[in-house]
Amino acid sequence: MSLAPHAADEILLGFARALRSAGVNVTQDRAQCFLSAVATVGADDRQATYWAGRATLCGSPDDLARFDQVFASWFEHRDGLPQPRPRERSRPSTAHLLPDSESGGRDGGDGEEDVVRAAASAAEVLRHRDVATMDSAEKRRLAAMFSRLSLRPPMRRTARHQRWHRGTIDASRTLRNSLRHLGEPGEIAWRRRGVRPRRVVLLVDVSGSMSLYADALLRLAHRLTQSARTTGGTVETFTVGTRLTHVTRALRSPDADRAIIAAGEVVPDWSGGTKLGENLRVFLDRWGQRGLARGGVVVVFSDGWERGDAELLGEQMARLQRIAHRVIWVNPHRGKEGYQPLQAGVVAALPHCNDFLAGHSLATFAELTEVIARA
Repeated sequence: MSLAPHAADEILLGFARALRSAGVNVTQDRAQCFLSAVATVGADDRQATYWAGRATLCGSPDDLARFDQVFASWFEHRDGLPQPRPRERSRPSTAHLLPDSESGGRDGGDGEEDVVRAAASAAEVLRHRDVATMDSAEKRRLAAMFSRLSLRPPMRRTARHQRWHRGTIDASRTLRNSLRHLGEPGEIAWRRRGVRPRRVVLLVDVSGSMSLYADALLRLAHRLTQSARTTGGTVETFTVGTRLTHVTRALRSPDADRAIIAAGEVVPDWSGGTKLGENLRVFLDRWGQRGLARGGVVVVFSDGWERGDAELLGEQMARLQRIAHRVIWVNPHRGKEGYQPLQAGVVAALPHCNDFLAGHSLATFAELTEVIARA
């Protein structure tokens, strides 16, 4: 693909916007620094552009993995870029993504308007596709992409203290250090409140109205379970339909396909009805109030089509909110254009939820993991 020299700025700004969409906090100042850095090192050097982006656009170690993924996708077919123009004055960061038939009429001989002909990679398109609209081949490709998701467990402060290089003075340890030196003043010891991961509880609706999303949601639960085992966190998963089923043990298998099959053998009510209120009451009576949900982050995956008593669902959601640290409701229809939360179950539950998120694509699943990590 041949690009005019003045199109390089638009491609680089498009990459910055794609990185912001992936969850990296790319501010306007960082984007301008990125353009200035690339203008200095030369945009025709892909490796130099890569390191310029890492140095100017990433604000924390958590941003590096996303940067690598977006950089590989965005510059996959752009081995060489023209040199960007010097940043003498700021101008709007607008990019026009037009097909050739539309852009041909606009691109006159004077070259007054910049036009970028660009397309997202197949992986990026699949990442934003609705799971319910995918065929079997696309679902297999999507299943392999779940390995890119990871969960940073939400943390909570504990009553116990631990040694630290600042914080509050540890009087007992400071006194013991002084006694070891026969009462002479010694080094002051410091301490802070300890931290430990919060428990994450996933309630996955596997009723008939959620059947097109059930496989992807269980793969997400499996990925979060495996990620939590490496980071020291705890993830508990239940399926919700006509009854409540604990499937955490089945999802502990390292192989995702085997874990999904094992979960399918345990769950007796695939593609059945939905009794969210009754199942939530069973969960709270048997597990939640005893400590599984207490102080934890509870995520409910459901479209809210309640066949039981919606008032009961509202009562149990209020009960859940009182004991949980944060309640997140994930609806696969939330991200679709024109959606309105009019279902009786959603109307009853929303007043007792801290977050109401979309959950229909891999991109929305990645956003969910960030919300959980910040809870």
